[in-house]
Amino acid sequence: MSGLLVSMQGAVAQGILWGVLVLGVYITFRLLNFADMTVDGSFALGGCVCAVMILNKGWNPVLALLLSMVAGSLAGLVTGTLHTVFEIPSILAGILTQISLWSINLRIMGGKSNIPLLQAETVVSKLVGKAGFTQQQCSLIIGIIVVVALTVLLYWFFGTELGSALRATGNNEDMIRALGVSTKFMKVLGLMISNGLVGLSGGLVCQSQKVADISMGTGAIVIGLAAIIIGEVLLGRLRSFASKLISAVVGAVVYFMIRAIVLRLGMPANDMKLLSAVIVGVALCVPVMLDKYRTWKSYSEEGEVQDADNI
Repeated sequence: MSGLLVSMQGAVAQGILWGVLVLGVYITFRLLNFADMTVDGSFALGGCVCAVMILNKGWNPVLALLLSMVAGSLAGLVTGTLHTVFEIPSILAGILTQISLWSINLRIMGGKSNIPLLQAETVVSKLVGKAGFTQQQCSLIIGIIVVVALTVLLYWFFGTELGSALRATGNNEDMIRALGVSTKFMKVLGLMISNGLVGLSGGLVCQSQKVADISMGTGAIVIGLAAIIIGEVLLGRLRSFASKLISAVVGAVVYFMIRAIVLRLGMPANDMKLLSAVIVGVALCVPVMLDKYRTWKSYSEEGEVQDADNI
C-alpha cells in the first residue's frame, strides 16, 4: 500500500509539472483553435537549454528556467512566422519547426542524446536541502507554486484588451479582423506564449528528473490533448475561464495518476504510447456519446408525452 501511495505522490508531482505544458497547449488548442505540433520539440528544447545552462554555464537554476521559457517562445515565433507570413498550414508549420528542433536540441547538448544533472544544483535539490522533504514532495510544492502563479497571471492577461483580442481571434477571426485587430500578430503572440509555457514545463521536468533527453518531448502533444479533454470531461459543468484553466491542470494530474496505476498493475512501459492514444480516444468519445444519449432521451420523453396526450 505504501508503494502505491509513493507512486501516486510521484504521479501527482509529474502531473503538476506537466500541467504547465497543458496550459500552453490549451491556449493554442482551445483559445486559438490552432493545431500546433511544435510542442514535442519545444518541450525538449526547454529541457535541453535548462540542463546546458546549469551544467556547462553554471547558471542559477531559476534563471535557467526563464531561459527555457524564452527558448520555447522563440520556437513558437518560428511556427507563427511560417504560418502567418509564408501562409504554411498550421499543422505543417508546427511539424517543420518540431523536426528542426530535433537537430537544434542535439547541437545545444553538444551532440549528446542526454545530459544528466545528478550532481548539479536545481530548484528541487535546493528545496530538498533546505526543507528536508523528499524530491517528489519538493517537485510537488514547486509545481503547485508555479501553476498557481501562472493560472492567476493567465487569467489576468486574458481579461485585458490584448488577451481578449487573442481569445476573439480563435473564436471569430473574421469579426475581430473587421474591428481592426491584426489576427496574424495575435496568432504569433498566442504561439509564443503557448510554447513559452511548454519550454518552461520542459525545464521544470528536467530539473525534477535530473536529466535532459533528446526524446523527452516525444508524445508531449498527445499528453497535453489528453489532459485537456480529461479535465473537460471531469469539470465540464464549470463554465468560467478560471475553472477551464484549472481543469486543464487537473486533467494532467489525473492522466499521470492513471498511468501510474496501470504501471502498478503490471502493464509494460513500452505500451504507454498505446495507453495514451486509448485515453485520448475514450476521452473524445465520452462527451459525444453523452450528447447523443441526452438527445435520444429527450426525444423519447417528448414521444411519451405526446402519446399520453393523444390518449
